Amino acid sequence: MELFDLPLIWAFIIGFGIIMYVLMDGFDLGVGILFPFAPDEEARDVMMNTVAPVWDGNETWLVLGGTGLLAAFPLVYTIFLPALYIGVFLLVAGLIFRGVAFEFRFKARTSRYLWNWAFAGGSTVASFAQGAVVGAYIQGFETANGVYVGGALDWLTPFSMLTGFGMLAGYALLGATWLIMKTEGELQAWAYRLTLPLLAAVLAVFGVISIWTPFVDELVRDRWFNNLSVIWVLPVLTLLCAFQIYRSVRNRFEGMPFVATMGLFITTYLGLIVSRWPYVVPPDYTLWQASSAYESQLFLLLGLLFVIPIVLVYTAWTYWVFRGKVRAGEGYH
Repeated sequence: MELFDLPLIWAFIIGFGIIMYVLMDGFDLGVGILFPFAPDEEARDVMMNTVAPVWDGNETWLVLGGTGLLAAFPLVYTIFLPALYIGVFLLVAGLIFRGVAFEFRFKARTSRYLWNWAFAGGSTVASFAQGAVVGAYIQGFETANGVYVGGALDWLTPFSMLTGFGMLAGYALLGATWLIMKTEGELQAWAYRLTLPLLAAVLAVFGVISIWTPFVDELVRDRWFNNLSVIWVLPVLTLLCAFQIYRSVRNRFEGMPFVATMGLFITTYLGLIVSRWPYVVPPDYTLWQASSAYESQLFLLLGLLFVIPIVLVYTAWTYWVFRGKVRAGEGYH
């Protein structure tokens, strides 16, 4: 007898893990995107030191979401990997390049500029790939009998490229507001100057995607325009977060721009979920159709309920230990 709706519980856990990854790894990807435009090499040292203590722990959430997805919804992997193989490869390759650059850049002397580009390039490629994969998910997948039957490059369309560039701008905005909170002096002033142009770029892409998406899928169009009194709270909240970013930057607040940017990502993420719910493999398979056996989900869930609190505690402890400003000459390395 099934006492709980385990696919729904797993969907919540995986969704929570994904948004935690987007928020917590997004700002250090954003720092990497901004890396080539930093004022000088000393500023790059400070930028990297703001994220060095936490970046690898942030990626725990990517592992958690990915493994949970495989365990709870195997059909997702059956379809997503063939459909998004190149995009996922670019994402992983970008993360590997930036991870290696974290460790080697501080030790290098004559080759430091190469590690600068590895860090920036890996961050940029990984961010664009994430956004493009999200765009491909919005578009849906061509399937037959639970198997992907489309082409290897069907995921790369003008729409998914737009979402990729939108993710680049969004992560860069997260990175700039993180630097406002964690740095001071000329580097902080530089981050302040970048924030409002990046916010304008994010809102421009958000506007185009919002207009374009209803034409990509009829279900999305019906979902949004038949529930005006409920769903449209999310874009209103998004705009309020954007206004708060603008206001806090103009008033030179330090922590609020970052908090408001996280709110911007959360409301946009919820809008994506609402648009596609309950299809985990759009446009054909709901999360109940794609789920694994009830007994398998229950067994894995019991273990995960112990793991998640531990991850939350050590993540919070890490951020608490490394709180405060990062200055030139100081840092994790």
